[in-house]
Amino acid sequence: MTYDELLREMFAAAIAAAQPSVRLPDFLPQPPTGRTVVVGAGKASASMARALEQSWAAPLSGCVVTRDGHESVCERIEVLSASHPTPDQRSVDAAYRLMREVATLTKEDLVIALISGGGSSLLTMPAPGLTLADKQDVNTALLAGGASISEINCVRRQISGIKNGGLARAAAPASVVTLLISDVPGDDPAVIASGPTIMDASKPSDALAILSRYCIDPPRVRAFLERKGALPEPALPGPQVFGYDVIARPQASLEAAASIAARTGAEIIYLGDDIQGESRLVANEMAQKVREICSDRPSRPVVLISGGETTVTIRGTGRGGRNVEFLLALGLALEGVGGVHAIAGDTDGIDGIEEIAGAVIGPSTMREARQRDLDPLEFLNNNDAHTFFELMNSQVITGPTMTNVNDFRAIIISPLTKGEAPDV
Repeated sequence: MTYDELLREMFAAAIAAAQPSVRLPDFLPQPPTGRTVVVGAGKASASMARALEQSWAAPLSGCVVTRDGHESVCERIEVLSASHPTPDQRSVDAAYRLMREVATLTKEDLVIALISGGGSSLLTMPAPGLTLADKQDVNTALLAGGASISEINCVRRQISGIKNGGLARAAAPASVVTLLISDVPGDDPAVIASGPTIMDASKPSDALAILSRYCIDPPRVRAFLERKGALPEPALPGPQVFGYDVIARPQASLEAAASIAARTGAEIIYLGDDIQGESRLVANEMAQKVREICSDRPSRPVVLISGGETTVTIRGTGRGGRNVEFLLALGLALEGVGGVHAIAGDTDGIDGIEEIAGAVIGPSTMREARQRDLDPLEFLNNNDAHTFFELMNSQVITGPTMTNVNDFRAIIISPLTKGEAPDV
């Protein structure tokens, strides 16, 4: 098995460990005396709905919304599609549809909310006085400015009528149980998909500060947040019973990948499942860690594994994503260091807006590119890493994985002179 093959197998193991069909059945609540209504949003919501249907013998109905191309066939739960990462009118229609699903429930009824990453875009209800265009403009500006997912979701929560517990408030007096697949650093349930059933402690002033930090000043949005900040905070009504479980976490996927690498006798070093920051800067920091390890070449493979979600400040016009941007920057930072192989990919199968999960690099990737008259730095500066790795035939393409536990990165430092990994 080559190191390239080992990296791809590790990535596949990380994805498999987060599949709803594997994770969801153990977290299901008891059926209620009344109705069971399923609602959900996110890239994994349709596969979660399918797993729920297959494990739930009692009657149920409901509706979930997922990203185009991430649909699963369900018999009792309707699956809608909408746009990601920027919401469209279908996102608005889906939000109102889910609100109607829970609008007439009683205290004997149960709502099971299936929430995963991507739900913020897929479930969009502009707050009173705001429009879809307002939300689209703010979302696009934050993404282009390199805002973190936590910052983006904070703004989304504060200018929405369904996020930050809005869907749960609409479900009163029914009980609400939320099952989540985490794609956020720290696994905060209020941050995943901007918390349609879970409130957080953020305030309108926090959203205003984020917009100011990135020099974004949409007049209607600013005016709304200023008015909202002067009002009492909403509360979730009683006597609802609320509960949640994070059924799949990034750390568990990292551990599944590590178990694959451990079979080779490699030393595993976890760098964290919550890494954030500009992709290029994170790459440079990890490259420095690699150089430190390589200064005294280890006698067995060393594997650095990490998760989280980096960001990209868009300056060019190319085809990019945060994982391939990280990987290209890492390759440049490690030029001249032998025996290093790496992978970076998004566990949902989509890096940026491309149907490409990520890519791999080896010790000779940068040198081979230059021999083909390709300038890696030029591609990086144009945010065009997808094109670079396509030309180098080193992309990782999985198709929609039906789950989403954020990004996966692994760097192998080899003690070997050949590109062969020990058998696993």
